[in-house]
Amino acid sequence: MSKKAKGKDAKVAKLPKTKCCVSKSKCGRCPLRMLKEGTLPEGYTVKRRELVRVDGKKVSKKKLAKAA
Repeated sequence: MSKKAKGKDAKVAKLPKTKCCVSKSKCGRCPLRMLKEGTLPEGYTVKRRELVRVDGKKVSKKKLAKAA
């Protein structure tokens, strides 16, 4: 996870999954749920239940962790 946040009060950002698992109850890291709540990292969106970047580049977990 991200090492930016330090200290006792620091919260680690929740990273979205790269693909929706189509669970009826929607897990906490579901990209669809995060998009609706507005907690998806800036520069990312969801198309066809998959996490994509707005600029069209590939989504990697390393870049996603930096964005969050």
